[in-house]
Amino acid sequence: MTTETSTDSPAAPRRLAVVVNPTKFKDLEDVRARITTVCTDAGWAEPLWLETTEEDPGVGQAQEAVDRGVDIVCPLGGDGTVRAVATSLVGTDTPLGLLPGGTGNLLARNLELPVDKIEEALEVVLTGKDRRIDVGLVRLFPDSHSPDALKGDTAQHGSEDPRREDEEIFLVMTGIGIDAEVMANTNEKVKGVIGWPAYVLAGVGRLWAKGFRVQVSTDGGSSQHQHARSVIIGNCGTLQGNVELMPEARLDDGRLDGVIMAPKGPFGWAAVAADVTSRHRRGHRQLVRLRGRSMQISTRAPVETQIDGDPKGPQHGLSVRTLPGGLVVRVR
Repeated sequence: MTTETSTDSPAAPRRLAVVVNPTKFKDLEDVRARITTVCTDAGWAEPLWLETTEEDPGVGQAQEAVDRGVDIVCPLGGDGTVRAVATSLVGTDTPLGLLPGGTGNLLARNLELPVDKIEEALEVVLTGKDRRIDVGLVRLFPDSHSPDALKGDTAQHGSEDPRREDEEIFLVMTGIGIDAEVMANTNEKVKGVIGWPAYVLAGVGRLWAKGFRVQVSTDGGSSQHQHARSVIIGNCGTLQGNVELMPEARLDDGRLDGVIMAPKGPFGWAAVAADVTSRHRRGHRQLVRLRGRSMQISTRAPVETQIDGDPKGPQHGLSVRTLPGGLVVRVR
């Protein structure tokens, strides 16, 4: 009598990778131990731990994690770390898991995910479901250019799925004007102590600064010309403090939303603030609302620019388009 034995080996436990910005934490080993404990207690393998560097903010580390076959990749740092990790996950089936590590955590806020405790966020990472969201793609123009050239370029490339080499992704918002000036001038030490209100302090002194002339077109249409203080294009619409700058923005609708802020003096800013806080959707001449699959912004002189909160220096314009369903994210 012979006894048959199974040659099937037990399935390997699932494993996540953590791509961490070590400058964001005073006691990194404690954070690592807490994450490891939650994972192993849930039956997952010990996490793959990869630290960012000044030379690589997370793109290469995320690619290494994908190449090593992890089940999910979790950035642990600020919004910049999230964007860097997502850059390597766009177009793949490997999900992004969001752990709170910065002052903004804006993508997590827009997805209504935990932003205060790592353990609560890990519960979603380990037990949640996957959801595809859109990704914004943006080209920067440091030199002067023709708005007509931007339109033609978008018409040629706007329907292509692969990214261009000169395109960067954004998950939350990109903008030109006062919002970028605030990001560029926020004191990092102050932000580390008081969090996102540091942006408010940096912005107060810039409310009366001169604006700029801008041309904006949507989906290759005719341009509108006006004076502006800021132009912001969003893949989603909620800021810190649950302020809905773009109340109709959705992460999976294949569209981008935008606003042109053009207030004149303190009363103008008051009108803009009232419009935003009341979640008014129609806008007015001091807060023009935009919506489309692609947008082109052109300025006469270079203006400070940001992508997901990362300052990009003065630019002459942006060409922005959406990549529908380009990223998988772990949600509740």
